[in-house]
Amino acid sequence: MKKNVFLCLTGILVLMAMMSFRAENEVSADKIQWITIEEAFAKSQKEPRKIIVDIYTDWCGWCKVMDKQTFTNKEVISYINEHFYAVKFDAEQRQPVKLGAEQFDFLARGGKGVHELALRLTNNQPSYPTTVFVDEKLQVIQPVPGFMKAKEFHEVITYFGGDFYKSVPFEKYKTDNYTQLFSGKI
Repeated sequence: MKKNVFLCLTGILVLMAMMSFRAENEVSADKIQWITIEEAFAKSQKEPRKIIVDIYTDWCGWCKVMDKQTFTNKEVISYINEHFYAVKFDAEQRQPVKLGAEQFDFLARGGKGVHELALRLTNNQPSYPTTVFVDEKLQVIQPVPGFMKAKEFHEVITYFGGDFYKSVPFEKYKTDNYTQLFSGKI
């Protein structure tokens, strides 16, 4: 009898653990898997992949709209999680960032300031939000400033994620390649 109770309890615990693991995976598939810039840098050293960096500030209204509308779109989430290491970077964070041998620090300017890494990624032209695309060799491909709706953003991420930026002008990509590849998806 004790053996049956023990087996039953063990079975229930295993089932609960499996359901918990499954639920965590399902939730994570519904969100962009944001990591720190340091984590993306380290992961890219082991398994090269493009990095997408969302540069934002806490006071930026359009950054919040992009979080709520664009970064919650199912197709955007799926594409980013599959093709990029995704980073959210607060341009006003005060903690230093060390990437390889380089260290980037916060630069105080009046009551606020800006992080050196935000300046580097935006070619010294910070605006918020800015989405920065970084290639597998950790070189900036291009910063794209401003708010984008989900469809517009999907066009941009697939352009860089699919390496079309290397051979096709963006406007041609949107009218030819994008419509063929993603028609009706978003």
